[in-house]
Amino acid sequence: MGKKISDFFQLDTAPGIILIASAFLALIIANSPLAPYYLALLDTPIHFKVGSLDIEKNLLLWINDGLMAIFFLLIGLEVKRELIQGALRTRSRAMFPLIAAVGGMVFPVLIFVLFNVNDPQALGGWAIPAATDIAFTLGVLALFGKRVPVSLKVFLLALAVIDDLGAVIIIALFFSSDLSLLALSIAVLASATLFYMNAKGVARLTGYLLVGAILWVAVLKSGVHATVAGVILGFAVPLKIKHHRIRSPLRYLEHGIHPWSSFVILPLFAFANSGVPMENFNMGMISDPLPLGIILGLLLGKPVGISITCYASIKLGIASLPKGVQFAHIMASSILCGIGFTMSIFITTLAFPGVDNHALVDLSRISIFIGSILAAVLGYLALKYALQLQPKPNADEIEAEQK
Repeated sequence: MGKKISDFFQLDTAPGIILIASAFLALIIANSPLAPYYLALLDTPIHFKVGSLDIEKNLLLWINDGLMAIFFLLIGLEVKRELIQGALRTRSRAMFPLIAAVGGMVFPVLIFVLFNVNDPQALGGWAIPAATDIAFTLGVLALFGKRVPVSLKVFLLALAVIDDLGAVIIIALFFSSDLSLLALSIAVLASATLFYMNAKGVARLTGYLLVGAILWVAVLKSGVHATVAGVILGFAVPLKIKHHRIRSPLRYLEHGIHPWSSFVILPLFAFANSGVPMENFNMGMISDPLPLGIILGLLLGKPVGISITCYASIKLGIASLPKGVQFAHIMASSILCGIGFTMSIFITTLAFPGVDNHALVDLSRISIFIGSILAAVLGYLALKYALQLQPKPNADEIEAEQK
């Protein structure tokens, strides 16, 4: 039994399976006699006070503002590594996924706005369908094993990383309020300290994490969403130290956080944010502008945006298809990018804050579930068909691709 559990956690699909299981568990509990206990648990107050520093939030907000900052720290680390050593390290490598990511964010927003332009309240959720869930998207891709070209996996990973960075920028620019100049000043000073440490070749992670904690508190108190602090810290951690043959601080921290993010933080987030009461929901609501904007934004906007911008960039000579990848693969995998789930739910909590918007949050989350599940199923079937059309590579081609 122990070996089977261990083998399961080694699977590429394991994070996605646990994530969806956590979401459905929350959905079941929220619509059972246990619902009051579930809501009471999430509303449990947690008070942290040191001197004049006073932070009091319920469990739900500690998960969304605290634990998710660690997830965004991982995003910062991944983006920095990809920019320096990975798929984004050169202009030619970065251009294709960059263009795809931009198209995959702009078109869903346009579709959402088209449906909700006459409803100022619902329009606040314009960024919900712009996000892509890395864990789910790559989890579905992993179901195909070695049949998927390595370069297609790299393309999708780079696209998802850029998409996450775009989500961070949206959060920082559009979902900040009641800014505190004092807290912002402390945040800027903490950020400057982190990058100064980087420039001076400081290798010990303890110093970065301590200053990062100060940065998180300052950003939390500033009115900018606290998860932005995670990305800043991630960019400040050095990938390598000049003139020293020591382990990479960035890679060490990334490998340390990754299992916690995949198997603890994201499942906890899904469990805390997916418990939607279904008693007031009926399928007729799907035809309302808000759910239509989200579902079609994810299911139609993502693949259309990615496919059109990729096609245009190839025809204009701005970018080229990765080696071993056909445009049919791009079109099929772009449907998988419509799996918004975690990031879309996260943006929903920011777009519709407060008790007064609870109905909008619930309807948005149900729409995200529907759009993401449809994108996963249709994307899987489309990619399966596209891979069947692909001629099987010989041994020499496989060896060349792996190099």
